Amino acid sequence: MTLLEDPTGQHWGYELSKRSGVRSGVLYPMLTRMLDEGWVEDGWEDPTTLREKRPPRRYYELTDEGRLALGGVLQQARTEARFTGLIGRFA
Repeated sequence: MTLLEDPTGQHWGYELSKRSGVRSGVLYPMLTRMLDEGWVEDGWEDPTTLREKRPPRRYYELTDEGRLALGGVLQQARTEARFTGLIGRFA
């Protein structure tokens, strides 16, 4: 998962979508579920630091609980043949 590539950083939804290849219509419901489970925290970019005229972006940051949970999900997926092609990207 793209969040695990930099587990201590803040990530924008658009960046996560592009880096993971997951469409926004799939990604944002996943992020919402992860927020509900406590796997990620979110926040908003400070509008006083913006140089361009645009709204602040929402960021997502993996929690310690999320790092452990996603690590467990990946470990379990490694044992399932249907995920073999995907897991190599995250090993």
